[in-house]
Amino acid sequence: MKVWIPHEQGVDLIGEVPSGVTVEVAVRPDALPSDPAGVRFWVPPFLAQSESASLAAKMPDLEVVQLLSAGAEVWVGKLPEGMVLCDARGVHDSPTAEWVMTAILSHLRAFPAFVRAQARGEWSYADHTPTDELAGKRVLIVGAGSIGAALAARLAPFEVSVTNVARTARPDEGVHAVDELPGLLPHHDIVVLIVPLTDQTRGLVDARFLAAMPDGALLVNGARGPVVDTDALVAELATGRIAAAADVTEPEPLPAGHPLWSMPNFLLTPHVGGSVRGLLPRAYRLVGEQLRRFTAGEPLINQVRDGY
Repeated sequence: MKVWIPHEQGVDLIGEVPSGVTVEVAVRPDALPSDPAGVRFWVPPFLAQSESASLAAKMPDLEVVQLLSAGAEVWVGKLPEGMVLCDARGVHDSPTAEWVMTAILSHLRAFPAFVRAQARGEWSYADHTPTDELAGKRVLIVGAGSIGAALAARLAPFEVSVTNVARTARPDEGVHAVDELPGLLPHHDIVVLIVPLTDQTRGLVDARFLAAMPDGALLVNGARGPVVDTDALVAELATGRIAAAADVTEPEPLPAGHPLWSMPNFLLTPHVGGSVRGLLPRAYRLVGEQLRRFTAGEPLINQVRDGY
């Protein structure tokens, strides 16, 4: 059988390859290494878009699609019946949690303002001090999965209180349900979004959600752009009442001239949360484990069901 992966480095990082398996590198859908026939296990490129999903239909023997991303929204409903779709749950826990921590601390300690002052050659101590601080803040994590747990662990030393929210409540773990958000939002200073993009989470953060956040609160989007209603966010940020930081937008990339570019209370990075040097070693450890499970006839982990 053949396995297609998108990185040359993956050939070495994947670990022991089962007997009878040939690993080939398919960097792009328009640069295929051989006939798609015989490919039973495929790893698409990282952050591949919907056009890549159409390639699966050209692989007559394909059984497993193993993603390198934690999100699977591009692929859900796009694959032939019976094909197994697996995401990269666990691979992005550390870098995404680090990105969220960086975004929170950068905003609270006014780093964007200091960077702008540095570019102007200004010593801006008097303009921006005292800054805010993380100690004592109430943090609401919307998305109590593996990334949420990694974030909560990193927040713990900062003397904050953390509330977790998931699709359904888990009272024994202290996790609240999404439908409790209207009562939770007014009592939290920082709201972090780390939910998958599904029909239920698309547009979750609307005008009502934002209005429920207290004055001075910070919204952090480490999930997907469409989780937030962009027009509602622009309108709320324009009042100056709250602030936001995001690694993702809707649309993405954010087009030139969009009002979010120039808002001083909005911090944006270009979807870099998972793009770190440790990505490929972690990702291909998972790929190798999944490949060995597959060839041994064992159940695969991280199977996508109900959209995530």
